[in-house]
Amino acid sequence: MTAAAQIRPAGVFTPRLLVYFAIITFIWGSTWLVIKTQLGVVPASWAVAYRFLLGGSAMMLMVLVRGKSLRIGGAGHRFALVNAVMQFVLNFNLVYRAEEHVTSGLVALSFALLIVPNALLSAAFLGQRITPRFALGSIMGIGGVALIFARDLMAPGLDTRAVALGLALAIGGVLSASVANVMQATSTGRSLPAEGGLAWSMAYGGLLNAGLAWALAGPPVIDTSPAFLLGLAYLGLVASAVAFSLYYAIIRAVGPGKAAYNGVVVPLVAMALSTVFEGYRWTPLAVAGGALAMVGLVVALRSRS
Repeated sequence: MTAAAQIRPAGVFTPRLLVYFAIITFIWGSTWLVIKTQLGVVPASWAVAYRFLLGGSAMMLMVLVRGKSLRIGGAGHRFALVNAVMQFVLNFNLVYRAEEHVTSGLVALSFALLIVPNALLSAAFLGQRITPRFALGSIMGIGGVALIFARDLMAPGLDTRAVALGLALAIGGVLSASVANVMQATSTGRSLPAEGGLAWSMAYGGLLNAGLAWALAGPPVIDTSPAFLLGLAYLGLVASAVAFSLYYAIIRAVGPGKAAYNGVVVPLVAMALSTVFEGYRWTPLAVAGGALAMVGLVVALRSRS
């Protein structure tokens, strides 16, 4: 059985889902460090393409090794293609380009806002009610992330035009990811085998990203250094194939709104890892923000859809 099939949609986090949530937030929190190994020699567009070509190939191999079918039908392929464009092409390319204009802190804050469109789209298209408890927890979480990155938000001498462009790109990435998230919770998304559908979607994403990279950055460029290759393996296999499998299982089980709370927790994990590996120093404001975000997490995830 797939991860999604083992979990009945209940609207609340079970112990299994909480384990999935913890794994995802640790993996995606660590990618901030790993992505640095991918940039420099290799253009960002090709770095994204390599990641999903590897992730999609790994997903397909996993499905076949486990004796599952990759047949998803014509409607399934159309669904996987649209999901690929929204989740693996627009989302990642817009985010990578946003970081060329604004700090990673501002991009992280933008993705903490993923809760908002996910919840609104879920209410509009899936009939999932936004409870006062969930709304309160979400506001607390977003506010906590804002406090964590207050230094970025209030840095002197900011180029307002660059910030506006960067935030526009980041919000575009958030909205495209939100559409893909909500698609997974629709009847069409639920009807597709989770692993087979994701395998095709990620493979399509890799191919589309390769075409886009060739158009924007020219022929393929590769870095053969161990740091790049190991980083690529981690991003393609762990942060893509494994993490998205678990994330989509959570979406199908509890809905896109609660699943999107990982966007609040991931920056906390990233800052904790940065403290260990990069000497990041927590300010009193950042500590208060982290505490507020975690309280918001408890409040939001204990609500019922």
